[in-house]
Amino acid sequence: MNKKYNIIKILRWPLIFLLIIWGIKLIEIVWGFSFIEYGLIPRKFSGLKGIIFSPMIHKDLSHLINNSLPVLVLGGALCFFYKKNHKKIFIWLFIVSGLFLWGIGRPNFHIGASGIIYALASFIFFSGVLSKNKRLSALSLIVIFIYGGLFWGLFPTHQEVSWEGHLAGFIAGLIISWFFKDDLPKREKYQWEIDEENESDNNGLIVNYEYTEK
Repeated sequence: MNKKYNIIKILRWPLIFLLIIWGIKLIEIVWGFSFIEYGLIPRKFSGLKGIIFSPMIHKDLSHLINNSLPVLVLGGALCFFYKKNHKKIFIWLFIVSGLFLWGIGRPNFHIGASGIIYALASFIFFSGVLSKNKRLSALSLIVIFIYGGLFWGLFPTHQEVSWEGHLAGFIAGLIISWFFKDDLPKREKYQWEIDEENESDNNGLIVNYEYTEK
């Protein structure tokens, strides 16, 4: 029961995000609405609302289905490794990737969660590199292996695809990983490394003590 609860807890926020974007698409289908006008239009004041709304709007079911699994996997990974500040990190990735897209995108409507996916993948990858944490580094390799094809999405290979959104997300992930580098899960030290550090401290007549308030 505990394991099931932990999995649900880890995936709670990605699932909430998925419920929102699926709900929006269902409203469009059932009532014949189109929320395309809430998409992001670069370098226009009216397009700024798209920073918030565009990741929740998708062209069709195929577009939404293709984005759903990466959101769940990468979002879950973020929540698992960054239990204390995953919400803050996600909000920063969300906003910064949107702002970059608003600055560099073509003057068309940009919609879809792909930019968020690229931001998450980039953040997790560079976090693994910066932290030297074995588990996070392994996750970075898995991200590359599973979503390695995302690399080609950074280039204008398809006219109808917002490669600028992908690039904006990738850059946002890189930058945010740097700003949160001090909060990254630290690499676990081996006992011999701890012994060497203690010996070095004692030889230099400097001893550090940890105080834990009970």
